[in-house]
Amino acid sequence: MKETILKKLSEIEEKHNITILHAVESGSRAWGFASPDSDYDIRFIYKKPYIEYLTLWDKPDTIEFITEDDLDGAGWDLNKTLQLLAKSNGALLEWLFPPVTYLSDKRFLSQIQTLAKENFSPITTLYHYLGTCKNFMDVCEADNVKLKSYFYAMRSALAGKWIVDKQTIPPVSFNELLIIAPEEVQDMAKKLMAIKAVNDEKYLHPREEIITNFLKETINYNQANASQLSSGRKDNKKLEDFFRNEIQYK
Repeated sequence: MKETILKKLSEIEEKHNITILHAVESGSRAWGFASPDSDYDIRFIYKKPYIEYLTLWDKPDTIEFITEDDLDGAGWDLNKTLQLLAKSNGALLEWLFPPVTYLSDKRFLSQIQTLAKENFSPITTLYHYLGTCKNFMDVCEADNVKLKSYFYAMRSALAGKWIVDKQTIPPVSFNELLIIAPEEVQDMAKKLMAIKAVNDEKYLHPREEIITNFLKETINYNQANASQLSSGRKDNKKLEDFFRNEIQYK
């Protein structure tokens, strides 16, 4: 599949006259709890030719595609990427520290990862994960639950707890986050991962109180400790300098 994905990314570059700087897998295949029918969620950062940024008019800053062979792609222009980095955008941070990379300019990635760490806002990113987790709670409290919903909620809860406890950018891999959960939650999550790995996305699983209770407790814990977190330090000049240098770099 990687060869197919790289071919598609090359086609996107040619079609839109762009350079893809970094392309990764996102979603369940990156997080480590894919089902057999999970899509490939391809996310990428790109830049246009330098002259394209010298314009009076706003231009599209996103490229999206869906293919018949389950490739779901979305990319952000460099200017949009850095604007979101200044806001410590949770989704973008996951793109920058991925378990699965399809292609990447190592020079670019090293520099933007440094900027991500320097501009990281623990409280902003915590609220991103809190919001995501809360959005899944209604379905997670139903009698029967899609395992995808359980894992999205658990991962968001654990990422938030990681930020509260460690005040660093949380890892993307679910297994790396799971180690901070209680042992009984870890055991149940591993059992559910094994079930999810052999069932399609539509599979409904009886509600597991261990998981539902853990989600409620962790949401409360994260909310109670949010006020102690730093808002970070946004360095607009450094981000602007990086942008100007990158769009002129060949």
